[in-house]
Amino acid sequence: MKEIDKIALIKIENGKILSTKSKGKNKYYIPGGKRENDETDEQTLIREIQEELSVEIIIESIEYFGTFKAQSDGAIEGVIVKMTCYKADYIGNLNANNEIDEIKWLNYKDLDIISEVDKIIFKDLKEKGLLS
Repeated sequence: MKEIDKIALIKIENGKILSTKSKGKNKYYIPGGKRENDETDEQTLIREIQEELSVEIIIESIEYFGTFKAQSDGAIEGVIVKMTCYKADYIGNLNANNEIDEIKWLNYKDLDIISEVDKIIFKDLKEKGLLS
């Protein structure tokens, strides 16, 4: 079984979660990405969010939220995404960058347009009263 190690930003405002859609994809994903070389979780989060959304994560605000696993979208059966999630604040204005085509604030009714691992995260957020 192969596991894809990803780090993601959980940013919620007014009961909605920050989500992105990459160019050529049809589903939305919680922003973040794969670790490069020997990066720490925090370094990966800071780099990925800067690359994708053009904002700077405030290091002191980074707080572990949880780790979630699910079948990887578009991959052969048994390829699992492990998404380690952090809450954090950022400085700057959100702007889709690099492979990101669209930024959207989603809520729980948007389950049909998100990835499998994101569905698990959305359900967790809903149960905790954080997602409308």
